[in-house]
Amino acid sequence: MGCFQSKPAGKPLPPDADAALPPDDSADPEAANGADGAGADGDDKDGAKRAVPVFREFGLAELRAATKGFSADLIVSESGEKAPNVVYRGRLDGGRLIAVKRFSRLSWPDPQQFLAEAAGVGKVRHKRLVNLIGCCAEGDERLLVAEYMPNDTLSKHLFHWDKQPLPWEMRLRVAHYIAQALDHCNAENRKIYHDLNAYRVLFDEEGDPRLSSFGLMKNSRDGKSYSTNLAYTPPEFLRTGRVIAESVIYSYGTVLLDLLSGKHIPPSHALDLIRGKNILLLMDSSLEGQYANDDASKLVDLASKCLQFEARDRPNIKYLLSSVGPLQKQKEVASHVLMGITKTASVLPTILSPLGKACAGMDLTAVHDILLKTGYKDDEGAENELSFQEWTQQVQEMLNTKKFGDIAFRDKDFKTAIDYYSKLVGMMSVPSATVFARRSFSYLMNGQSELALRDAMQAQVCMPEWPTAFYLQALALSKLGMETDAQDMLNDGATFEAKKQNSWRG
Repeated sequence: MGCFQSKPAGKPLPPDADAALPPDDSADPEAANGADGAGADGDDKDGAKRAVPVFREFGLAELRAATKGFSADLIVSESGEKAPNVVYRGRLDGGRLIAVKRFSRLSWPDPQQFLAEAAGVGKVRHKRLVNLIGCCAEGDERLLVAEYMPNDTLSKHLFHWDKQPLPWEMRLRVAHYIAQALDHCNAENRKIYHDLNAYRVLFDEEGDPRLSSFGLMKNSRDGKSYSTNLAYTPPEFLRTGRVIAESVIYSYGTVLLDLLSGKHIPPSHALDLIRGKNILLLMDSSLEGQYANDDASKLVDLASKCLQFEARDRPNIKYLLSSVGPLQKQKEVASHVLMGITKTASVLPTILSPLGKACAGMDLTAVHDILLKTGYKDDEGAENELSFQEWTQQVQEMLNTKKFGDIAFRDKDFKTAIDYYSKLVGMMSVPSATVFARRSFSYLMNGQSELALRDAMQAQVCMPEWPTAFYLQALALSKLGMETDAQDMLNDGATFEAKKQNSWRG
């Protein structure tokens, strides 16, 4: 009957991590961190429609290989090896770039607590976040894995720029996008973001600013939540050592000061300038002629509100959004254009299998024909051990359900195919990649692209290096208008295709 079972990728992770844990220290300045895309859950309107790999537990050997033994040459933390928790650039076997944050050994003595916290943060997905895609807790090692961001940090673009200062319009976009990220975290009941600063804001391949998910991690040992100078720390943290939701608003205010001035000005000094109506002394001189005085005054006023000494006097995140959103005047201009950076274009692989070519060309008839001809042979290498009880009680019903689903799929009755394959998925103790692939295509033909993407991702979970899973994700992503991510999936599928062919030749 073909293969209906395969090993799930990675190790099972603990459930949610919303248990009350002590505050964090994820407070090191981390830079250019991680890029990836493979397909995952996302927010509906506002957010995470970007394809993100399924969160999983990585093996230490895999991450050691990805970072070339945690090579000093691959450190991307702006403080280098001096940072308390170093961030490395890495590359997985499939060619994907990732960011790997290596915690100090004493930060998380309890591995289960670390895994639970990481799994909880891994559920928070959004297009304005640098999403967490995995973790590792082996021996003394505590590692987080995130998407890789190729275009540096806000700190680099504000304080250490080479070619041009960050334009005014781009600074407004940073303020707006980070407010959107915080609003989403708030909606996901992740109201505490630790040590929000210019190092935590990174720029993706499109030049869009994103907020590092590392700041959502708590820390179980030392209780530190701020790595920056005490002059930039929320007053209540200095008094009590505790971080509250309003502390995040205060830190957002310090980022606004960075954006306005192009310098890291202590809030007390900035507030003195604002009270003395010396706003021009606060503004970055390189921005002269780029902004309307009224707009600058509104942003200065917002920063002042965020930096109020008493936490109760600060605005909430919805107020931040309503204040910075209307200030943007060039929403239609792409971020990489505003920043003057070259967008890294994905290159179409020179060698694609017939299925890859059909998916790239959106030739749905060809895709259907190839899936029919391939049948279930790709599942045959996976484990297929049914217990005697399962065999005697269930196999005939499973065979019939599979048969009716396959007939409907062959006859292009995709709605019926979805019904039978859905029933089959519920009957199998461990699912089949091929069943998910066929249901994915059926969803696609039924106009349900998001469900098609989900099933193609599930096929990848069943068989992590199966090219068909990546090609079907590419097809669904194209239908959703996410061409960059679709191209990434095609590239990954071609990479695994070549790897498989080389292993046959070897």
